[in-house]
Amino acid sequence: MAQQSLTFQGVKNADQVNKITTALMMLDGVDSAEVGRHGADVDGRVKREALIAAVEKLKLGVSVS
Repeated sequence: MAQQSLTFQGVKNADQVNKITTALMMLDGVDSAEVGRHGADVDGRVKREALIAAVEKLKLGVSVS
């Protein structure tokens, strides 16, 4: 199992954190996701590009790197 970290800018509240958590957990290959206002640690076999795309698709105005 691989772990990947994402960094966020612009997450303002718990509702956004919950939406990001749900979006990441819905991806095939994600075993777990620890999400906070400043980033996420994701375990599983999923491409980094897919993680970033899932967050950007929410259109929350969050910058992901």
